[in-house]
Amino acid sequence: MTKLDPRRNAFRRDLADARLKGQVEAPRYVEGSLYQVVEGTAPVRREPNPMGALETQALYGEIVRVFEETGEGWAWGQLEGDGYVGWLPTASLRAEVTGPTHRVAARSTFLFPGPDIKLPPLMTLPLGAEVAVTGEAQDKNARYGLIEPAGAVVMQHLSPVDAPREPDWTAVAESFLGVPYLWGGKTDAGIDCSGLVQVALHTAGRQAPRDADMQAAEIGEALEIGDDLPPLRRGDLIFWEGHVGLMRDGETLLHANAFHMCSASEPLVAARSRFAAKGLKITAIRRLQ
Repeated sequence: MTKLDPRRNAFRRDLADARLKGQVEAPRYVEGSLYQVVEGTAPVRREPNPMGALETQALYGEIVRVFEETGEGWAWGQLEGDGYVGWLPTASLRAEVTGPTHRVAARSTFLFPGPDIKLPPLMTLPLGAEVAVTGEAQDKNARYGLIEPAGAVVMQHLSPVDAPREPDWTAVAESFLGVPYLWGGKTDAGIDCSGLVQVALHTAGRQAPRDADMQAAEIGEALEIGDDLPPLRRGDLIFWEGHVGLMRDGETLLHANAFHMCSASEPLVAARSRFAAKGLKITAIRRLQ
């Protein structure tokens, strides 16, 4: 059998995605059912436990293929977008899947219970969340998109799904400066290094895998690393083992990191020196055209 990455292929000792039959062995194969995320963010955990490690987050509107549900309120599934596999709370999912008309274009916005900014918000929707606008309403404060299944979002924070994307994905990453570092996070409430890269690229209309090692292998073109680094430019991705940052210019690195405990900007030479003190060298540099 071919060795598959369990982060992006749904298989366990007792259960596997039916699409993997012939590639992995399991006593039971399941087709899976499509569900949609209806919370601002849904944690995707390694185990069906609220204290389990946070692997990533699914955003409002994302589609999840669920292979198993437990009686304790957990669903084991795979995100249709980047293919990540893990456990999600069943309360964050619904069986009715609605195609999106708009996506959140602000760093975050509120979902109100109705078209009134004075109402207590139902939840916060992060950048990149996808919604189905079924109508519009307006009061003296704002114009709102009415969202399926319920709620309202101010229209200036939404962009049609087919609208041109932000051309400068590095600028998107820069908008997260100061956001707290959170392992597995993908929002302005908390974000990690590869989550920052994935969210920024997605906002620019580019698909990217979730984890740093995947990104180092699959994004853009590799630049040769010799005794000296090649000339760098804005948007280049710099990788260490288990970490990624992006260049704001030829000398300045932006990265979500645990040293600053936030998304921070610093000279690349300072970051290299700090990693070198831990015995870590730059392993890859990738350039997107």
